[in-house]
Amino acid sequence: AGSMSYRARVFDLSREGCKLEFVERPSVEEHVWVRFEGLEALEAEVRWVQGFAVGVQFTRPLHDAVFQRLVERSA
Repeated sequence: AGSMSYRARVFDLSREGCKLEFVERPSVEEHVWVRFEGLEALEAEVRWVQGFAVGVQFTRPLHDAVFQRLVERSA
């Protein structure tokens, strides 16, 4: 936790998780922290890895208001 920091591209964001594009690939079941600008880091577990893309599931789903804010910012 917090030992390394990488910028990643986010795809397919949902309340439960998202797809990330990493340069350094984590392993399945590894825990990572995803930080969106203006929010605290969210703990997530890597569920799948395909090339440089990984699917993560947040430990706690995003609150509806937080999810809506992220969607509005990305539009």
